[in-house]
Amino acid sequence: MNVAAFIAKRIAFNRQRTFSRFILRLAVSATIISVAAMILTLAFTRGFQDAISRKVFDLWGDIRVQAVSGNDAPLAEELPAERNDTVLRVLHANLAIATVQAFATKNAVIRSSEGVEAVLLKGVEKSYDFNNLAGFLKAGRWPSFPDSGYSSEVVISTYTAAQLKVGVGKKVLIYFIQSGGNEPRVRPMTVCGLFKTGIDVYDKAIAIGDLRLIQRLNGWSPNQIGGYEVFTRDYRDAPQVYAQVDPLLPRMWTSRPTTSIYPNIFDWLNLQNITIAIALVIMIVVATLNLVTCLIILVLDRTRMIGVLKAFGTPNPMIQRIFLYHGALITLFGLLLGNAFGLLICWAQNRFGFITLPEDAYYISKAVVKLEWWHFLLVNAGTFLVCFLVLMIPTIIVRKVQPVRAIQFR
Repeated sequence: MNVAAFIAKRIAFNRQRTFSRFILRLAVSATIISVAAMILTLAFTRGFQDAISRKVFDLWGDIRVQAVSGNDAPLAEELPAERNDTVLRVLHANLAIATVQAFATKNAVIRSSEGVEAVLLKGVEKSYDFNNLAGFLKAGRWPSFPDSGYSSEVVISTYTAAQLKVGVGKKVLIYFIQSGGNEPRVRPMTVCGLFKTGIDVYDKAIAIGDLRLIQRLNGWSPNQIGGYEVFTRDYRDAPQVYAQVDPLLPRMWTSRPTTSIYPNIFDWLNLQNITIAIALVIMIVVATLNLVTCLIILVLDRTRMIGVLKAFGTPNPMIQRIFLYHGALITLFGLLLGNAFGLLICWAQNRFGFITLPEDAYYISKAVVKLEWWHFLLVNAGTFLVCFLVLMIPTIIVRKVQPVRAIQFR
C-alpha cells in the first residue's frame, strides 16, 4: 500500500470545512483558468492566422509562376508570357500541387451613372475553379464564359458596388488603361456578381472577369497569359513546394510564394506568434506562483500532522511525497477541468460564433477557432511538467519542521 498517496488523497478529498479545503479549491480554480486560457489563446490565434491566410491564398493561389520581370509590385499588370508546356509539366509532376490556373490582370476604371472607381481586373479562364472563392460571393454568380469571343460579365466587390450604387444585373462602363499613353479602351459590361473578402486592400481594388478580354485589349495572342496561380493541397506545404519546383522551371520563368508577394499581411500575422509566446509565459508564471503559494500554505496548515508523522518515525522523503501527490492531484484536476472548459468554449464558438469582430479592422467578422493537436498536447504536458517541478519547492519546508514544535503549533 502506498501510504503517501493514501494520506494525500485523504487530505485532498476531505469534506470538512477547513482552511486547507478553501486553499485547495483556490489552487484548482486558478489552474483551471490558466489551462483554459492557454488553450483558448492558441486556438483563437491559430484560427485567426489560418482564416486570414486562407483568404489571401484562395484569391491569389499559394504560389505564383510568371515570366521574369523587373516589376515586383503585388497589385500590378504582368508582362505577357507564352503558355509553357515545360512549366506545366514541372508543376503537375509535383504531387503536392492540386491545381494550376492561368491568369492576367489589367488596370481599369469602372463608371456608373453615380460614380467612378479604379480597379485591377483579374482575368481568369473558363476552367477556373471558383470553389476556392465560393465563400466570398455575396450576391449573384461568377461570370459565364462563351465558347467564342469573351465574356462581357464582371464580378465586383460589395465596396465597389456601394460606391458606384449598382447591383447585380446592372450595366457599367469599364475604361481599360492602355500603355504608352494611348486612349483608354471602353467596354460596356454587366455586373453578374458581388464578392467580399473582408480585406480592404482587395475589396477596394479587385474585379474578376474573362482572361480573353484582357488578351484582346492588350493585343496578346490566345496563347499569352500573365502567369499561373498554383494551389497546393495544403497551403502550409507551399514553402516546400516552392523550393522543389523553382529550380526546375525554364530559364526565363520564376516562382514566388504568395507570402513573399504580400509580406505586410503575413508579417502582421506572424507577429501574433510573439503575442502567443508572451501570453503563455505570463499564464504559466501566474499558475506556477499560485500553485507554489497554495502548497506552502497547505504545508504550514498541516504542520501538526507533519510533526505527528515525524514523531512516529516517518522519514522526510515519505512526508515530502505526501505533498507531491497532493500537488499532483491539484494539477490533474486543474488540467482535466481546464481542458473541458477550454474545449467547450471552442466548440461553442465554432457552433454559434458568439464572439464577433469588427471586419474592417480584423478582416473577419467573427473569431475563428482552430486547435492543433500538438498545441493541446503542449499545453497539458508543459503545464504538468512545470507544476511538478515547482512542487519540489514547498516540500523543502518539510525537512525543517521539528516534531516537538510542530505538535505544539496552533
